[in-house]
Amino acid sequence: MQQTKIYILNISITFLIFASILFLLTCIDEINAQSNKKDIDPVLTDPNLKTELVIDKLKFPIGMEFIGNDDFLVIEKNTGKVKRVTNGQVVKELLDLNVASNSERGLLGIAFLNTSKFNNSVGDNPKINYVFLFVTETEGQDDGKILGNKLYRYELIDGNLVNPVLLLDLPYLPGPSHNGGVLRIGPDGNLYIVMGDLNRNKDPEGDSIAQNLEGTALPDGRGGVLRITPNGNTVMDGFTLGDSGILDKYYGYGIRNSFGIGFDNVTGYLWDTENGSHYGDEINIIKPGFNSGWRQVLGTPSLYQNMTGEEFNRSNLINFNGNGKYYDPALTWNQTIAPTTIGFIHSDTLGNEYKDDMLVGGVKNGTILHFDLNSTRTGLSLNGSLNDKVVNSPEEINDSILGTGFGIITDIKIDPTDGELFVIASHSKNGKIFKISLK
Repeated sequence: MQQTKIYILNISITFLIFASILFLLTCIDEINAQSNKKDIDPVLTDPNLKTELVIDKLKFPIGMEFIGNDDFLVIEKNTGKVKRVTNGQVVKELLDLNVASNSERGLLGIAFLNTSKFNNSVGDNPKINYVFLFVTETEGQDDGKILGNKLYRYELIDGNLVNPVLLLDLPYLPGPSHNGGVLRIGPDGNLYIVMGDLNRNKDPEGDSIAQNLEGTALPDGRGGVLRITPNGNTVMDGFTLGDSGILDKYYGYGIRNSFGIGFDNVTGYLWDTENGSHYGDEINIIKPGFNSGWRQVLGTPSLYQNMTGEEFNRSNLINFNGNGKYYDPALTWNQTIAPTTIGFIHSDTLGNEYKDDMLVGGVKNGTILHFDLNSTRTGLSLNGSLNDKVVNSPEEINDSILGTGFGIITDIKIDPTDGELFVIASHSKNGKIFKISLK
């Protein structure tokens, strides 16, 4: 009798365990279903706008550049591939570079230069258009021996990328994070490159005075925005941080980590997003000689003091003989949202209320933020509790949310032909590109 009771008890326990596992698997399936639904159907806050899936089945797409109407190049971070997408279809794979993919390494940046729009002399033929690529290059195969963070210029001829020219050979250590790599062509026809400090763990071997650390190594490309001509030379316009090493190519410095730079088409000013640690994400306007303050400050001075208990000492900043100048961020967060790409809507395709406004993409909740600029376009138009330029709670930024549920947003681009808005929602196995338009 006792053995029968034990047998029945064991059966009951086994059934309960099986039922619990079945319930857990059902919950996981439901969570995955909801997650996939959100990934497929992002939510916009403006009822007059809609999203449309342009293309999927991309592998960690991280940047795109239009070369024509509904015709663009897209790069994949971990595969090193450059693909051409026309009318929503991959029509050609133009390149397959050998890349390191660990953490924030990979094929990280792309920029397209239509030389007919500028007077810059590039190469021997002014009629050739160019594509610039920033890549953590490896030898022989993907994830092989790392050769460096490289900036290449390719000629775009008959739909092919040919005749690569190495313009910059940049550090990749300590790494593997904080590489940056985003590229943009400025209104001056020059190329702008953002690089992080490559030093998340604060390894002394990775320190430099570009990080506002007195007595450390000379700048070598890390921790700033670099500016070069399309031929890779120094821009000779009267501004420079210095004339030794690569210092004459720095446009801004003191940057911890960035996934986005973009130009305001009205003023020509450059802006960036920057990632803090557990706090201190930023949006900044970058003027020549801009010093973001890292590693002496993160966020606004008041936020820095509240989070660390230390007062920001401006005398510790490096100013490169007065050529550099510190600016407070236009907006910062007391909890990280991991902002990524930044761009400006230069048309009224989505309606006049969006014309010349700023969009910022991010990782948390796959959110796109929409901001008006102030009257001088040197800051954001912020009201109420945001007057202090600090987002102290998620609710404070609710009115600025354009959409959510996009996943990891890695790029936002405007089709220069018709002004339509495109968003990369990046995933390692099934990245997507969406178009946002009027209903």
